[in-house]
Amino acid sequence: MSARARSEVALVIPMLDEEAALPGVIANIAALDPQPAEVIAVDGGSRDRSGAIAREAGFHVVEHGRKGRAVQINRGVAESSAPLICVLHADTELPPDALALVERTLAKPGRALGGFTPLLTGTKTRWGTSLHNWAKTYYGPILLRPHLFVRGLRLLFGDHAMFFRRADFEYVGGCDPDMNIMEDVDLCLRLCRIGSVKLVPRIVRTSDRRVAEWGPLKANWIYMKCGMNWAFGRKKGLDRWYPDVR
Repeated sequence: MSARARSEVALVIPMLDEEAALPGVIANIAALDPQPAEVIAVDGGSRDRSGAIAREAGFHVVEHGRKGRAVQINRGVAESSAPLICVLHADTELPPDALALVERTLAKPGRALGGFTPLLTGTKTRWGTSLHNWAKTYYGPILLRPHLFVRGLRLLFGDHAMFFRRADFEYVGGCDPDMNIMEDVDLCLRLCRIGSVKLVPRIVRTSDRRVAEWGPLKANWIYMKCGMNWAFGRKKGLDRWYPDVR
C-alpha cells in the first residue's frame, strides 16, 4: 500500500479460485486515492494460489473454508474494523476515486446502501447486458416490491461493488447465510428497512466471463430465472442454475 491518505472504507473481497483475476484487482486497488483502510480477502476454499497472491499483495487473508458469498461477506465484515464496507468481487475494477465516492454517498442521512454502475467487459464490452443490468435496478423493485420502491429500494447486485455502514449491516443481521446466490438483492431488502439505496452513476468494470461462457441469451435467462425464483420466495438451491465460471 502507498503512503497516500487512507479512507474509512474497508474492502471485503469474497474469493474462490481467483488466481487469474487477482493481479488485476491488486493493481486496481493500488491505484485508488484515497486508499482503503484495509483489504480483507475471504477465501472460500480455493484450490489455486489465490490466498498466496492476496497475501503477497498485503491483504488480510481469511481462510474461511466454506464457499458462498453470503457467508464470506459476513466473515469479512466481522473481521473488519473500519466503519464503512465496500464488497468488491475479484473480477471487478473500481474508479480511482471510488472510496471518496463511498464516503460521500454514505454521508447522506437516510442512505443505507449504495453501489456503482457496472459495465461488463473483458472478451468484449457487453453493452446490451450492461444496459439491462442498469434497467433492472429500477424495474425490478417497481414490478416486485413497488411499496418499497417509493421508500427508496433499488436492486443492486454484487457486480455493483455494493457498500454500506458496518453498523447498519450488523443491525439488519448481515447476509442470509443460507443463500449461495441472490444474497446481494436480499441484502438490499434488509437495508431498505433503515434507509434508501443509491445507484452511483460511475462505472465499475466487471468481467464478462459468464456472458462469454454462456452467451448473452442464456446468461440473461439464467439471471432472470434466479431473480424470479428469489422474488417469489425461493432462497435455497438457486446456485444449481448458476455454476462458477473462472
